[in-house]
Amino acid sequence: MSDYAYDNQTVKGFIVSSIFWGVVGILIGLWISIQFWKPEWNIPPFFTYGRLRVVHTNGLAFGLGVGAIFGIFYYITMRLTRRPLLFPKLARVHLYLFNIVIALAAVSLFAGMTQALEYAELEWPLDIGVVILWVIFAVNIFGTIIKRKEEQMYVSLWYIMATVIAVAVLYIVNNLSIPAGPFKSYHLYAGVNSANVQWWYGHNAVGFIFTTPILAMFYYFLPKATGLPIYSHRLSIIAFWSLIFAYLWTGAHHLVYTPLPDWIQTLAIVFTLFLIAPSWGSVVNGYYTVGGDWEKMRTNYLTKFFILGITFYGLQTVQGPTQGLRTVSQLIHYTDWVIGHVHMGTMGWVTMTTAASIYYVIPKIYNTEIYSVKVADTHFWLVLIGQLIFSITMWIAGIQQGVLWKAVNPDGSLKYTFMEVLVKNYPFWQMRTLGGVIFTIGMLFFIYNIYRTIRKGKALAATA
Repeated sequence: MSDYAYDNQTVKGFIVSSIFWGVVGILIGLWISIQFWKPEWNIPPFFTYGRLRVVHTNGLAFGLGVGAIFGIFYYITMRLTRRPLLFPKLARVHLYLFNIVIALAAVSLFAGMTQALEYAELEWPLDIGVVILWVIFAVNIFGTIIKRKEEQMYVSLWYIMATVIAVAVLYIVNNLSIPAGPFKSYHLYAGVNSANVQWWYGHNAVGFIFTTPILAMFYYFLPKATGLPIYSHRLSIIAFWSLIFAYLWTGAHHLVYTPLPDWIQTLAIVFTLFLIAPSWGSVVNGYYTVGGDWEKMRTNYLTKFFILGITFYGLQTVQGPTQGLRTVSQLIHYTDWVIGHVHMGTMGWVTMTTAASIYYVIPKIYNTEIYSVKVADTHFWLVLIGQLIFSITMWIAGIQQGVLWKAVNPDGSLKYTFMEVLVKNYPFWQMRTLGGVIFTIGMLFFIYNIYRTIRKGKALAATA
């Protein structure tokens, strides 16, 4: 099948859209990081922390993350099935509808319309829009796979299918609501059941938006970028099924020391610890793939993105289960440690791997080379340094918070007031902003490189 038959325009549309929403989300993230140590940056009613925070998380998770997933999944699926999308016109509708829904979501969250559920803030009319988006996506992905011309199903396709199915189930079940008007609804579940269902969804939204899709990209683009075959396809399949089996039962580790029954908490902790094995199966697979030629880390600019990305994934999947343990959770739960943990994953694993995938895809679509490897290298080092400053300062701040909150006088009274602990956070919050600024500058280098690559490809096509 010649490459011209593939729907590269839709792929490019999703990638460009995701970059746009990513810029919005990152800039808002910088803004709210400043609000922590400079409260006057809270500008009511629309630009307070409470409004901006949900726009930040939804903009990056769904605008940047899901937008890139849609585009890159279409790219990967067409090539692994050796056929164009089954419904290319539907995919184009999907692209336009995606941007409409994300824009409406941002406006509604700025306006304060929210279900107050983590990663599920959107009110019921937009929930319906999200479901329609996902049904369109599922029809095209599964239809194309069913009609594939390549019998062998590479592991990336398994991760793609798992993502499509799991997100559909998670989103629909958790967003079952009782409408109370055109822009207001209430969770179908109540009390502890609401919390349990919400964090079953919340943690698995991380699993099936920030894990399985990124692993699909990693397994496809690492061999493509390096020219090295994946070390073990068998190991990748074993890691896949183990991960899918365990992930769905881990959400209650967010509810340790809550009214949730202890046995549910313990079950979640056990499955969370088990997750270390399949996660590190992919880490080992990545290391051994490059292990025969580590010189690629120096000579191939994409290799370091993928290998550092999978390294941060491996660190995440040790840190996460560790902090799920009750003895650790009692110190760091509800502290900035968790913020550092999340952002090591999103800024390290997710962003590095997704950016590297886009670096690979855009030149292929335009039949050209990346505009500048030096700019890409600068991007790499800036996001790496920015992410490390961000994450490490939050870990230190989190441990400090936990220790100070638990400190008591001989008579059992608290040793520090809330305000005393708050003031001690300021240096760490300022360092977090610094890390965020460095990371953002790195992402601007990335955007510039992609923009110039697209212009270069168009110029070459015009002279051809």
